[in-house]
Amino acid sequence: MADWNPGAYARFHDLRLRPGLDLINAISRMGAGDIYDLGCGNGALGEALKARAGNRQVIGVDASPAMLEKARGAQVYDSVSQADIGDWHPRRTPGLIFSNAALHWVGKHEQLMPKLVRMLGKGGTLAVQLPHQNKAPSHRVWLGLVEEMFPGRVEKMGTPGVMAPVKYEELLVPMGQFRLWETEYYQRLVAEGGSHPVRRFTESTYARPVLQALDQDEKSALIKRYEEAMHAAYPVRKDGSVLFPFRRLFFTLTV
Repeated sequence: MADWNPGAYARFHDLRLRPGLDLINAISRMGAGDIYDLGCGNGALGEALKARAGNRQVIGVDASPAMLEKARGAQVYDSVSQADIGDWHPRRTPGLIFSNAALHWVGKHEQLMPKLVRMLGKGGTLAVQLPHQNKAPSHRVWLGLVEEMFPGRVEKMGTPGVMAPVKYEELLVPMGQFRLWETEYYQRLVAEGGSHPVRRFTESTYARPVLQALDQDEKSALIKRYEEAMHAAYPVRKDGSVLFPFRRLFFTLTV
């Protein structure tokens, strides 16, 4: 998959930032070790994590060179590291492993989540936020349309996914003090010239692997059909805006 586009991702900076801040505010305990921001992206949450760090080091981890360049430039981490989260291992025992809207891109959560928990030191916390929007029209329409228009291509795209909430609960409760909750954020999206706001919101994240698997003509045809569906699912109001409900799943586990 091509690298992330920091500019496209940052277009909705405030909306993407709020769930991460809510997750930070929900962390009641952390161990004495370093704080790791897994999938730190452009470093948007580094400053808020640093404010909670005390004398702990705050380390950003991401697979995207373009995003890490932005994170370095922000100078909010003590250090940054390029790594695939599925293969990542900390240099020192973490006091907090924090991940905001990143782990849904990593498969095999049945193995991943317990592995992350086992990395924590005594009193350490795993704090995770995952978009839980895949069954909403904004997300499922991308996959439904691409399978209808270009059959057999969807399996190769690596689109993100999460388990059912009860699966995380059953998996992680035996490992420590576990809390699980879900929040639906009502986001006001403003239209851009010639495009539906929901398309602009999803194309830089969830739909990246879908669009990157197509050539330009295929991409244009898919976007046209998707826009038509979005106008029906999320009507644009007279001022050009859409009220877009977006669901997110949160959990923390302290050992």
